[in-house]
Amino acid sequence: MADVANARTSHNGSEPSTAELVQRATEQVSRLIRDELTLARAELTQKGKHAGIGLGLFGGGGALAFFGLGALVATAILLLDLVLPAWAAALIVGVACFLVAGVLALVGKKQVSRAVPPVPAAAVRSLRADVDTVAAAVKDRGRA
Repeated sequence: MADVANARTSHNGSEPSTAELVQRATEQVSRLIRDELTLARAELTQKGKHAGIGLGLFGGGGALAFFGLGALVATAILLLDLVLPAWAAALIVGVACFLVAGVLALVGKKQVSRAVPPVPAAAVRSLRADVDTVAAAVKDRGRA
């Protein structure tokens, strides 16, 4: 964008005309907007992937927790039957399922936290820097 303000001469060697400056500014703004949208799209795609992975891991953890609850129910039934080897095996399986579910939930939480907030922060910073550059160039041009 600074090219518009910094271009002191036109094709014929004199100050650029207003029409030339407007044409340059239009072209550069179009290019800038396309580039910013491309950056925002890439950033949101990356965050969406992390959210999807995290939600999938949460779902896997929830399914294993459900099976763990089923195993603990089976443990209670077998405990009432007082068959020590059977209830002990069921208890071990239930606890193992809950441990795996906890690990999956923690990993899923980490993935989801990487995706939040779903705002393209890098694109916003870049756009603000562009606006600041244009404002500074316009101020400098007005003083010249």
